[in-house]
Amino acid sequence: MKKLFIAGCGYIGRRVARLARDAGYGTTCLVRSAEHGEALERSGFGTLVATLDDPAGIPALEAAAGGVVLYCVPPPGGGLFDTRARHFCAAMTAVSPPPAMIVYLGATSVYSETRGGVVTEDSPVIPASAMGKRRLDAEATFREFGAAHGTAVVILRVSGIYGPGRLPLMQISQGQPLLREEESGPSNRIHADDLAQVCLAAVEKGENGAIFNISDGHPASMTSYFNAAADALGMPRQPQVTLDEARQAMSPLMFSYVSESRVVDNSRMLEKLGVRLRYPTMAQGLAASVEAA
Repeated sequence: MKKLFIAGCGYIGRRVARLARDAGYGTTCLVRSAEHGEALERSGFGTLVATLDDPAGIPALEAAAGGVVLYCVPPPGGGLFDTRARHFCAAMTAVSPPPAMIVYLGATSVYSETRGGVVTEDSPVIPASAMGKRRLDAEATFREFGAAHGTAVVILRVSGIYGPGRLPLMQISQGQPLLREEESGPSNRIHADDLAQVCLAAVEKGENGAIFNISDGHPASMTSYFNAAADALGMPRQPQVTLDEARQAMSPLMFSYVSESRVVDNSRMLEKLGVRLRYPTMAQGLAASVEAA
């Protein structure tokens, strides 16, 4: 049986686990919560419960031996390094044989700011945000592990994820300010169900050293997205502010999201992974997300 080890089996990982089971994989999931692990076990998945913040508490990862690892754990909240990815790779050095492949669920925040320009997988990676720097550190960490242990490494640079239960309901209901449409550059996103099928395609078709931009290929401003989400939810749209006002009114993380602008080219994903998106437009994805919530 084909083996898949999902580190961080949460919102996306659960979707991939279900697709992988249907495709004939034996799947083991690493999760933080015992309650979450019990729910996955009831669904027929093997589970390990641990936090990657404490290297001493990481259990033996032999379930990953010789198989494929899908790493979905987000970086910690501070600093310039992804210590979780580093702890995971350190623990993985004890696994024999090492995994055949690691697919890392990264982020497009590694790219340099392009002020609305197009980024491909060959574009410069000089991230402006601390989160982007942590993501880039994780990419390097997995590449170093792969080179040292003969493990293929595939990088997925994922844009904003949305889907059922993952719409900006709190921001809309609280009337948090948005950047004025005139000052809001292009942003990119992918529906959770489409991301899950991309992950499985990367597991099955990815090659060592491959990098894929993951988006639906239909960029729109963050303001347009929040307005469309409010409309789909039947809620009032949020007020809009200038860039200078946004710098004062928004959290640093939210401001970093709205101030970065780029168009993420997804042509390599479509061509090399052969994925046919279920929700290639924001309108389709939002409608499905509201209906499924």
